[in-house]
Amino acid sequence: MSGDPLVLDFVEWIARAPRSHAEVVATWRTSCPRLTVWEDAADLGYVAREQIAGVGLCIVATEAGRQLLRDNGRVLG
Repeated sequence: MSGDPLVLDFVEWIARAPRSHAEVVATWRTSCPRLTVWEDAADLGYVAREQIAGVGLCIVATEAGRQLLRDNGRVLG
């Protein structure tokens, strides 16, 4: 699962900048119950919910998520 390209894309998108919960829901919403990229990334510990002062509830990449990106050749600027 950790090498799943969609999970990698999602974690990379989150790692670029914290995303509001609403933005994540709007951008990665799906009606397919078998496509659970957001839930998979969270269950694997690659992303987490974090309260950011002045912003609200955000989704952020964890250190495990950043390591996943490095391990798969995804370089963050």
